[in-house]
Order: sequence, then structure tokens, then C-alpha cells
Amino acid sequence: MKEFYIDSDGTKLHAKLDYPEGIEKGPLCILIHGFTGWLDEDHIIAVQKAMNEVGIIVLRVDMYGHGLSGGEFKHHTLYKWVTNALSVMEYVKGLDFVTDIYLCGHSQGGLLTMLIGGMCADDLKAIIPLSPAWMIPEDARRGELLGATFDPAHIPDMLKGWDWELSGDYIRVAQTIHPEDEIARYKGPVLIIHGDEDEAVPYFYGKKAAELYKNAKLVTVYGEDHCYTRHIDKVTEAVKEFFLQK
Repeated sequence: MKEFYIDSDGTKLHAKLDYPEGIEKGPLCILIHGFTGWLDEDHIIAVQKAMNEVGIIVLRVDMYGHGLSGGEFKHHTLYKWVTNALSVMEYVKGLDFVTDIYLCGHSQGGLLTMLIGGMCADDLKAIIPLSPAWMIPEDARRGELLGATFDPAHIPDMLKGWDWELSGDYIRVAQTIHPEDEIARYKGPVLIIHGDEDEAVPYFYGKKAAELYKNAKLVTVYGEDHCYTRHIDKVTEAVKEFFLQK
């Protein structure tokens, strides 16, 4: 494992590069955490190890305001995350040992995966949104974010949740984003994994995304929550099977 930082317009993004045993050149998957998450969460590491087991190099990255990356959580926005992801894509495209690029993200990272999938469709072999929170923009336009409510026409300077605080800019940015546009632009293979008892991102959104993509497979993990605390083995099995079929 190599640990380092990637520059993203002056923001240092904390990253870890994990190689499969005996492999130094091959396909690479960028793996991104979710809202309030970081690159060393249990479910992120489990997915990373599963990918390594089937010969995929994995680059885990902390986004703006998360983990050990620069920026404050309360000032992060989806625009900043998109800029971060594009910087990571540029970095990976410059690596001479990478043969193909995959993108995988959990929750808000799953939403980001869907957005970058459309933006960088020609560069990506496949994408893997895990419990993708692509309802965030829709909720922001409606006046709701992860249980916090507000007037969508008069956005507050700060918004407080169960254990987080965000600038109103997060909402302003989210209201402008339409994931359906990027879903329509991506024609490559898509693997969506979603627990049917997800308490944060309703399973409906995983199912709906699978219906909208041109070439998607939905793996439903029955009895599973948002961060896969009950049946992580089902998640890793689905990930490995997806890569082994490539």
C-alpha cells in the first residue's frame, strides 16, 4: 500500500493505493466514500480487498472536507467533490501501469460516481455505485437533506443535522444538479449494489437507477442497511463476480 496526496486545485486529497499481490500493472478502480465518510471505513476497506483479490488495483481517496484531505466538512459541496474526482481521474490517466479505469463510490460517493460516469464516459470501463444517494439534489429542491428540513426558496446560511453542520452553499449547489442527465450519458456497464433495508438512501433509488441505465445490473442485499454492517460478504461477492465476468 502506498499513501500520498493528490492535488486538486490547491486542495490536498489524501489517497491510498492498494495493489493485488504480485500485480504492479493492470486495471485500477477509484474508490470513494460517502457523506461524513473516509477512505478507511470498514465497508470501503472490505470492497477494496475484494477488488484486490480479483486482480484490481484500488485507489481510495478522501474527498474535500473528509478524512485527512484538505478543506472543512461544513464547506464541502458536490461541485467541490466533482472537481476532486476529475483531478483524481486526471492523475490516474497519467499512470503508466494502469490499463483500464473503473469508478466506485458509496452513498454520496455513489452519486459522485454517477455524475463522473456521464462526464468521463470514454475513460471508464465500468462504474459501481454502492447505495447511491442520487436523491440528494431532488431532496434539496424539495427542502430536505438527510432528515434536516429548510425552506428551499430561502436557504439558511448554515444547516444542522444529527451530528453535522453544512454551509447553505451545499444546498444551493445540490439544487442545480440533475443526475438523470449523467445517467443518460453513460452507456457502459454499471453494477449497483443496494440493501433493501437501507435507512439513509431508500432502496427505491437503487432500483430506479438500474432501470434508467442502458446496461445495469442491480444486486439487492436483503436485510442490509446503508453501510453493509450485516451482510458485507454479499457485497464483496457481488463485486468480485462483476470483475471476474469482465
